[in-house]
Amino acid sequence: MTTLYLFGSAAPPVLEVAGVIISAQARGWHVCLGLTPTAARWLHNELPELERLTGYPVRSEYKLPREPDVWPAADAILFAPATFNTINHWALGLTDRFVVGVAAEAIGKQIPTVTMPCVNAAYVQHRAFERSVAELREMGVTVLYGEGGFMPNLPGERRPEGYPWHLALDAVDAIVSPAP
Repeated sequence: MTTLYLFGSAAPPVLEVAGVIISAQARGWHVCLGLTPTAARWLHNELPELERLTGYPVRSEYKLPREPDVWPAADAILFAPATFNTINHWALGLTDRFVVGVAAEAIGKQIPTVTMPCVNAAYVQHRAFERSVAELREMGVTVLYGEGGFMPNLPGERRPEGYPWHLALDAVDAIVSPAP
């Protein structure tokens, strides 16, 4: 089975991650879940179920150098939702968070990577955001932002149609077809 690292940061769609795991598995992906520390705190009560669902520990911190890897190697990475903070840290190479570090390293390892931001229209007015999106795209990351991807909403506004998880999973499938 083909392995997908599903990474999420602390934005409301991360609360839907169990359903995303199930959808990815139905598409043939073997899923390992990584979260930013805040996202892990948001999902604290669900972590045992998420680990049962994936068959692997949910990771939000770097392992110690002498500890073995607990996940198989990634065939692809999907980082969604990716917050303003996450996108900017990643583009700048600031890897103090485990999931951002793995995603940054994936660029050099040429692991196909897709990200879909979850930011509001106020955040995208900050010039660093557009620069960071452009920087990630230049490094080969598929960024689903703008037409055909995530479109920012007003601060505090929730979309009636929800976060477009299907677009993110479709993009990963298009880059790497999961093995049956």
